[in-house]
Amino acid sequence: MRDELFDSAVWEKAWKEDPYTGVNKMKRAGIDPAHSLDSAAESFNKEVFSEEGRRRARRIMNWLEDQGVEFSGSSVLDIGAASGGFSVPFAERGADVTAVETSRPLIELLEQNSSGLTNGTVKVVHEPFENIDLEVRGWERAFDLVFVSMCPVLSDWASVEKVLSCAKAFCYMSLSVGSRKHSLVDEVWPLVTDRPRETEHLEMIYLTQLLLLKGYSYQSLVTEEMKITTVSKETAFKETINWLKMYGIAADDRVRDIVSRYLDTRYPGGQVEIRQGGRFGKVLVRLQNQHMYDREDRI
Repeated sequence: MRDELFDSAVWEKAWKEDPYTGVNKMKRAGIDPAHSLDSAAESFNKEVFSEEGRRRARRIMNWLEDQGVEFSGSSVLDIGAASGGFSVPFAERGADVTAVETSRPLIELLEQNSSGLTNGTVKVVHEPFENIDLEVRGWERAFDLVFVSMCPVLSDWASVEKVLSCAKAFCYMSLSVGSRKHSLVDEVWPLVTDRPRETEHLEMIYLTQLLLLKGYSYQSLVTEEMKITTVSKETAFKETINWLKMYGIAADDRVRDIVSRYLDTRYPGGQVEIRQGGRFGKVLVRLQNQHMYDREDRI
């Protein structure tokens, strides 16, 4: 057990082959992780730029600044930028942001949200990060801060290495810590099945353990966060079905009928309020010393 605990190859293999990571659960349910928010882009954008959403972004940015990150005059790569919940405030603090996003509905909102900037810039890259050749693009160690928040790009250690290779100073990454909460799924769960909900894995442990074993310097933070969103009944139905599929509940006619009838009865007005969240892990990796060690290893 001790040998496995300190063997990075064991952890890399475990992460890559874990069928219960968020990305693998979505794929198994037939959901494209890169486009999972397409149908809910408007409601997602509204929540992100709400007063509470703005406060949440400021809390994370203030934490980053406390660790030595500077935004004014810096270059930032925001991977999985969505509608700009972080790209825009980064630019508002004076950063030049390269925002990578694949969802067309989110890109349209991102372009709208960043169009009136008077400080900093946002350049949108409509291409999956996984497909980008960093050497050709000139992105290797090109950004003062690389920022990846709850993005399916982080799926295994190889993906983390590619993300880290873009940063010359800092790299921020976040993942779920344990089970996610979703009020509507909780409400319909006992109506569609009598089996208990499975406890979800602490996916964050793969990231922090491998960073530790491979000699990186980093700060970490775990918080519990909840948010309330109001969506249409159609969006709520699709979202609930997708969540059930990720938990292995077949989206057959019976389940769809139960969810549809519940929504009609419980939310007759057409708008559905959903409370969701959970525990989230945040890691800020410092790359300056790591690059120095890399150079020494090649000598």
